[in-house]
Amino acid sequence: MNAAIVVEALGKRYSITQSGRQPYSTLRDTIASGVKRGVRTSAVKKAEVDFWALQDVSFTIGQGDVLGIIGRNGAGKSTLLKLLSRITEPTTGKIRIRGRVASLLEVGTGFHPELTGRENIFLNGAILGMSRREIVSRFDEIVDFAEVEQFLDTPVKRYSSGMYVRLAFAVAANLDPEVLIVDEVLAVGDSQFQRKCLGKMKDFSTSEGRTVLFVSHSMASVRALCTRALWLDHGRVRMEGSSLDVIRGYLETSMEGGETTRSLETVKRLPGQGERLMITRVTLNDGESVQHGEPLRVRIDYELRDAVADVAFGVGFSSPEGVRMMSLDSDLESERRNLGGPHTGSVTLMLPVLRLQPGRYALDVAARSGDNVSLDYLPACAWIDVLPGPTTPAVIIRETGGVREPAQWHWDGDASPESGAI
Repeated sequence: MNAAIVVEALGKRYSITQSGRQPYSTLRDTIASGVKRGVRTSAVKKAEVDFWALQDVSFTIGQGDVLGIIGRNGAGKSTLLKLLSRITEPTTGKIRIRGRVASLLEVGTGFHPELTGRENIFLNGAILGMSRREIVSRFDEIVDFAEVEQFLDTPVKRYSSGMYVRLAFAVAANLDPEVLIVDEVLAVGDSQFQRKCLGKMKDFSTSEGRTVLFVSHSMASVRALCTRALWLDHGRVRMEGSSLDVIRGYLETSMEGGETTRSLETVKRLPGQGERLMITRVTLNDGESVQHGEPLRVRIDYELRDAVADVAFGVGFSSPEGVRMMSLDSDLESERRNLGGPHTGSVTLMLPVLRLQPGRYALDVAARSGDNVSLDYLPACAWIDVLPGPTTPAVIIRETGGVREPAQWHWDGDASPESGAI
């Protein structure tokens, strides 16, 4: 295997005060600390402690591989990508990367806000070491992919977060890097562009033989795109292997079971999520158990901070492997509403009969506006147990799967009811 990335015993340490704030090292603070050394002060010094964001991380990625990096918030995923992108230096360990690296991390990273979209394209190409002729040859492809031609000569500081991400991804993916690093910022864009980006990354690896590192909280996206996965837990590698095995292990051990109500106000969100409309709580069956073959009631509480037109809500149930098993969306029932003025409210969906087979499912909750832009998205925000109901046949309890719907069966030939086991 030709290794594109080799990471050996990687570690990143930060010094933090007991209050949790990282001390600055600006020129102003350096001068101030020099002055203080000559002045007697009675101020109590705050103790500094070491915090290891990453510790003893090792792995190898082959050329053309797509590696998904998963883990809870604060596990060290973004820190790892910053080290691989050479934005910050490691404290311990070594990183060896073959070829040029393009990265798409936080919204705004890599672009100069005062420059136009056109100017930023050339700036990023120059940073990657490309000649002007090479950038020009790729320019039209970048603009077509980003779909921002109308705003190409506008300073990017006036772009929406979605426009920013579209252009940033188009630049990163189309300037011929050997390694593409993508953080979870794609969740800012609309669903159509997300699918477009996932398709581009798949082509990037399978057709062009390039390497992709992809961080996401969407287990379905990781499973569909990535051949391998790496699970980070408190700065260390918890598991590495096939994406299916790692996702199953992560979901089975990192989520609380049996939840039927969950407060979501303090859940960390991706950039751009929960700003205009925030989902604050989700409750299933008024806090009672969820059973196969019985009615399902889902209440979504929200806080609206600004008027939004054509709002739709959605709820999804996914398997431990990240495969979506059932989706319930209000816009499929033509149930969209114009929400005006700051207020708190709720929306409730009713399903007469829940056909999901008994088992454990990750619950996704989302809200989006009429232009299909995500307002709030909370993937795997709760872990739901669907229990056997009073009318659940034993064969369904024994099996695994998604939705089992009743149907009418018509027999031809000599067949009588209950004529024997097959």
